[in-house]
Amino acid sequence: MASQSASFSPPVFNGEQYHIWVVRMKAYLRGQGLWQYVEEEKQPIQLGPNPTLNQMRLYEEEMLKAPRALSHIHSAVTDLVFTRIMACETAKEACDKLREEFMGSDTMRNMQVMNLRREFEMLRMQEVEKVKEYVDRLMSVVNKVKLLGVEMSDKMIVEKVLVSLPERFESKISSLKDSKDLSQITLIELVHALQAQEQRRLMRQEDANEGAMMATQRGKIMQGNNRRINISFKGSKTAI
Repeated sequence: MASQSASFSPPVFNGEQYHIWVVRMKAYLRGQGLWQYVEEEKQPIQLGPNPTLNQMRLYEEEMLKAPRALSHIHSAVTDLVFTRIMACETAKEACDKLREEFMGSDTMRNMQVMNLRREFEMLRMQEVEKVKEYVDRLMSVVNKVKLLGVEMSDKMIVEKVLVSLPERFESKISSLKDSKDLSQITLIELVHALQAQEQRRLMRQEDANEGAMMATQRGKIMQGNNRRINISFKGSKTAI
Protein backbone atom coordinates (compact mmCIF):
# COMPACT_ATOMS: atom_id res chain seq x y z
CA MET A 1 0.00 0.00 0.00
CA ALA A 2 2.86 2.38 0.83
CA SER A 3 4.52 1.89 -2.54
CA GLN A 4 1.19 2.40 -4.31
CA SER A 5 0.51 5.71 -2.52
CA ALA A 6 4.09 6.84 -3.16
CA SER A 7 3.64 6.28 -6.88
CA PHE A 8 0.74 8.76 -6.83
CA SER A 9 2.60 11.47 -4.93
CA PRO A 10 3.27 14.71 -6.85
CA PRO A 11 6.71 15.36 -8.38
CA VAL A 12 8.84 17.61 -6.17
CA PHE A 13 10.34 20.82 -7.58
CA ASN A 14 13.62 21.97 -6.04
CA GLY A 15 14.22 25.03 -8.20
CA GLU A 16 15.84 23.18 -11.13
CA GLN A 17 14.43 21.75 -14.36
CA TYR A 18 11.20 23.75 -13.99
CA HIS A 19 10.10 22.95 -17.55
CA ILE A 20 10.08 19.24 -16.81
CA TRP A 21 8.44 19.56 -13.40
CA VAL A 22 5.57 21.69 -14.68
CA VAL A 23 4.65 19.10 -17.32
CA ARG A 24 4.62 16.33 -14.72
CA MET A 25 2.71 18.46 -12.23
CA LYS A 26 0.10 19.32 -14.84
CA ALA A 27 -0.42 15.63 -15.59
CA TYR A 28 -0.64 14.86 -11.87
CA LEU A 29 -3.26 17.53 -11.19
CA ARG A 30 -5.25 16.40 -14.23
CA GLY A 31 -5.23 12.89 -12.82
CA GLN A 32 -6.63 14.28 -9.59
CA GLY A 33 -9.32 16.23 -11.49
CA LEU A 34 -7.90 19.53 -10.22
CA TRP A 35 -6.09 21.12 -13.16
CA GLN A 36 -9.00 23.38 -14.15
CA TYR A 37 -8.76 24.99 -10.71
CA VAL A 38 -5.19 25.99 -11.55
CA GLU A 39 -5.65 26.88 -15.20
CA GLU A 40 -8.71 29.09 -14.89
CA GLU A 41 -9.52 29.27 -11.16
CA LYS A 42 -12.77 27.44 -11.75
CA GLN A 43 -15.48 28.27 -9.25
CA PRO A 44 -18.31 25.91 -8.28
CA ILE A 45 -21.83 26.75 -9.39
CA GLN A 46 -23.70 28.49 -6.61
CA LEU A 47 -26.50 26.62 -4.94
CA GLY A 48 -30.03 27.63 -5.76
CA PRO A 49 -32.85 27.99 -3.25
CA ASN A 50 -33.88 24.88 -1.36
CA PRO A 51 -30.97 22.63 -2.49
CA THR A 52 -31.21 18.91 -1.97
CA LEU A 53 -28.81 17.08 0.32
CA ASN A 54 -27.05 15.62 -2.72
CA GLN A 55 -26.62 19.06 -4.27
CA MET A 56 -25.20 20.39 -1.02
CA ARG A 57 -22.80 17.47 -0.81
CA LEU A 58 -21.57 18.02 -4.39
CA TYR A 59 -21.21 21.74 -3.75
CA GLU A 60 -19.08 21.13 -0.65
CA GLU A 61 -16.89 18.72 -2.61
CA GLU A 62 -16.40 21.31 -5.35
CA MET A 63 -15.58 24.00 -2.79
CA LEU A 64 -12.74 21.82 -1.47
CA LYS A 65 -11.09 21.25 -4.84
CA ALA A 66 -9.50 24.69 -5.23
CA PRO A 67 -7.76 24.63 -1.82
CA ARG A 68 -6.83 20.98 -2.45
CA ALA A 69 -5.08 21.98 -5.69
CA LEU A 70 -3.10 24.62 -3.78
CA SER A 71 -2.24 22.06 -1.11
CA HIS A 72 -0.89 19.68 -3.77
CA ILE A 73 1.33 22.45 -5.15
CA HIS A 74 2.62 23.19 -1.65
CA SER A 75 3.46 19.49 -1.27
CA ALA A 76 5.22 19.44 -4.64
CA VAL A 77 7.94 21.99 -3.85
CA THR A 78 10.88 22.08 -1.45
CA ASP A 79 10.90 24.44 1.52
CA LEU A 80 13.15 26.89 -0.32
CA VAL A 81 10.75 27.10 -3.27
CA PHE A 82 7.73 27.21 -0.94
CA THR A 83 8.89 30.53 0.47
CA ARG A 84 8.26 32.05 -2.99
CA ILE A 85 4.59 31.06 -3.01
CA MET A 86 3.63 30.94 0.66
CA ALA A 87 1.70 34.22 0.34
CA CYS A 88 -0.31 33.03 -2.69
CA GLU A 89 -3.95 32.33 -1.90
CA THR A 90 -4.92 30.29 -4.99
CA ALA A 91 -3.32 27.50 -6.99
CA LYS A 92 -3.30 29.64 -10.13
CA GLU A 93 -1.58 32.48 -8.33
CA ALA A 94 1.08 30.07 -7.02
CA CYS A 95 1.67 28.53 -10.46
CA ASP A 96 1.86 31.94 -12.12
CA LYS A 97 4.43 33.02 -9.53
CA LEU A 98 6.58 29.96 -10.15
CA ARG A 99 6.34 30.35 -13.91
CA GLU A 100 7.35 34.00 -13.76
CA GLU A 101 10.36 33.30 -11.54
CA PHE A 102 11.68 30.06 -13.03
CA MET A 103 10.57 30.33 -16.64
CA GLY A 104 11.14 34.05 -17.13
CA SER A 105 9.10 36.75 -18.81
CA ASP A 106 7.41 36.38 -22.18
CA THR A 107 10.27 38.34 -23.75
CA MET A 108 12.84 35.97 -22.24
CA ARG A 109 10.89 32.90 -23.35
CA ASN A 110 10.61 34.27 -26.88
CA MET A 111 14.38 34.78 -26.94
CA GLN A 112 14.91 31.20 -25.75
CA VAL A 113 12.57 29.88 -28.44
CA MET A 114 14.33 31.95 -31.09
CA ASN A 115 17.75 30.61 -30.05
CA LEU A 116 16.47 27.03 -30.00
CA ARG A 117 14.87 27.41 -33.43
CA ARG A 118 18.19 28.69 -34.76
CA GLU A 119 19.94 25.69 -33.21
CA PHE A 120 17.30 23.42 -34.80
CA GLU A 121 17.94 24.92 -38.25
CA MET A 122 21.73 24.61 -37.91
CA LEU A 123 21.75 20.92 -36.94
CA ARG A 124 23.13 18.62 -39.62
CA MET A 125 23.76 14.90 -39.61
CA GLN A 126 27.48 14.08 -39.80
CA GLU A 127 28.78 11.61 -42.37
CA VAL A 128 29.85 9.09 -39.72
CA GLU A 129 26.88 9.73 -37.40
CA LYS A 130 24.19 7.10 -36.88
CA VAL A 131 20.54 7.90 -37.53
CA LYS A 132 19.55 7.42 -33.89
CA GLU A 133 22.34 9.69 -32.68
CA TYR A 134 21.26 12.50 -34.99
CA VAL A 135 17.54 12.13 -34.27
CA ASP A 136 18.27 12.12 -30.52
CA ARG A 137 20.20 15.40 -30.89
CA LEU A 138 17.40 16.90 -32.96
CA MET A 139 14.60 15.80 -30.62
CA SER A 140 16.50 17.18 -27.62
CA VAL A 141 16.17 20.65 -29.17
CA VAL A 142 12.55 20.03 -30.23
CA ASN A 143 11.55 18.97 -26.72
CA LYS A 144 13.13 22.08 -25.22
CA VAL A 145 11.04 24.19 -27.60
CA LYS A 146 7.88 22.27 -26.69
CA LEU A 147 8.55 22.74 -22.99
CA LEU A 148 8.50 26.49 -23.63
CA GLY A 149 4.96 26.13 -24.95
CA VAL A 150 5.70 26.16 -28.69
CA GLU A 151 4.58 23.22 -30.81
CA MET A 152 6.73 21.77 -33.59
CA SER A 153 4.82 19.51 -35.97
CA ASP A 154 5.91 16.03 -37.00
CA LYS A 155 5.95 17.24 -40.60
CA MET A 156 8.42 20.02 -39.77
CA ILE A 157 10.77 17.56 -38.06
CA VAL A 158 10.55 15.11 -40.99
CA GLU A 159 11.43 17.88 -43.45
CA LYS A 160 14.39 18.87 -41.28
CA VAL A 161 15.71 15.30 -41.20
CA LEU A 162 15.35 14.93 -44.98
CA VAL A 163 17.36 18.07 -45.79
CA SER A 164 20.03 17.20 -43.21
CA LEU A 165 20.93 13.72 -44.45
CA PRO A 166 24.43 13.03 -45.84
CA GLU A 167 25.00 11.64 -49.34
CA ARG A 168 24.99 8.01 -48.24
CA PHE A 169 21.19 8.16 -47.88
CA GLU A 170 20.46 9.62 -51.34
CA SER A 171 19.44 6.28 -52.85
CA LYS A 172 17.10 5.57 -49.95
CA ILE A 173 15.42 8.97 -50.21
CA SER A 174 14.94 8.42 -53.97
CA SER A 175 13.28 5.06 -53.36
CA LEU A 176 11.03 6.58 -50.70
CA LYS A 177 9.97 9.31 -53.13
CA ASP A 178 9.08 6.66 -55.70
CA SER A 179 7.05 4.59 -53.27
CA LYS A 180 5.43 7.20 -51.03
CA ASP A 181 4.52 10.87 -50.81
CA LEU A 182 7.19 12.19 -48.43
CA SER A 183 4.83 14.89 -47.19
CA GLN A 184 2.72 12.09 -45.67
CA ILE A 185 5.49 10.07 -44.06
CA THR A 186 5.73 10.11 -40.25
CA LEU A 187 8.94 10.64 -38.33
CA ILE A 188 8.85 7.07 -37.00
CA GLU A 189 8.44 5.64 -40.51
CA LEU A 190 11.31 7.75 -41.82
CA VAL A 191 13.64 6.82 -38.97
CA HIS A 192 12.87 3.10 -39.38
CA ALA A 193 13.51 3.30 -43.14
CA LEU A 194 16.82 5.11 -42.64
CA GLN A 195 17.92 2.70 -39.94
CA ALA A 196 17.14 -0.25 -42.22
CA GLN A 197 19.30 1.32 -44.94
CA GLU A 198 22.01 1.98 -42.36
CA GLN A 199 21.90 -1.63 -41.17
CA ARG A 200 22.18 -3.01 -44.72
CA ARG A 201 25.14 -0.75 -45.41
CA LEU A 202 26.81 -1.89 -42.20
CA MET A 203 26.27 -5.55 -43.11
CA ARG A 204 27.83 -4.99 -46.55
CA GLN A 205 30.85 -3.36 -44.92
CA GLU A 206 31.19 -6.26 -42.49
CA ASP A 207 30.99 -8.76 -45.36
CA ALA A 208 33.62 -6.82 -47.30
CA ASN A 209 35.89 -6.63 -44.25
CA GLU A 210 35.43 -10.32 -43.57
CA GLY A 211 36.25 -11.13 -47.19
CA ALA A 212 39.38 -8.97 -47.05
CA MET A 213 40.48 -10.67 -43.82
CA MET A 214 39.94 -14.11 -45.33
CA ALA A 215 41.90 -13.13 -48.44
CA THR A 216 44.73 -11.83 -46.26
CA GLN A 217 44.69 -15.01 -44.20
CA ARG A 218 44.77 -17.17 -47.35
CA GLY A 219 47.71 -15.09 -48.60
CA LYS A 220 49.60 -15.67 -45.38
CA ILE A 221 48.90 -19.41 -45.54
CA MET A 222 50.12 -19.56 -49.14
CA GLN A 223 53.25 -17.61 -48.25
CA GLY A 224 53.91 -20.02 -45.39
CA ASN A 225 53.40 -23.01 -47.66
CA ASN A 226 55.73 -21.55 -50.31
CA ARG A 227 58.35 -20.85 -47.67
CA ARG A 228 58.19 -24.44 -46.45
CA ILE A 229 58.42 -25.73 -50.04
CA ASN A 230 61.47 -23.57 -50.71
CA ILE A 231 63.16 -24.74 -47.53
CA SER A 232 62.38 -28.34 -48.39
CA PHE A 233 63.68 -27.86 -51.94
CA LYS A 234 66.91 -26.31 -50.68
CA GLY A 235 67.35 -29.14 -48.22
CA SER A 236 66.92 -31.75 -50.94
CA LYS A 237 69.59 -30.05 -53.13
CA THR A 238 72.06 -30.03 -50.23
CA ALA A 239 71.47 -33.69 -49.64
CA ILE A 240 72.33 -34.43 -53.30
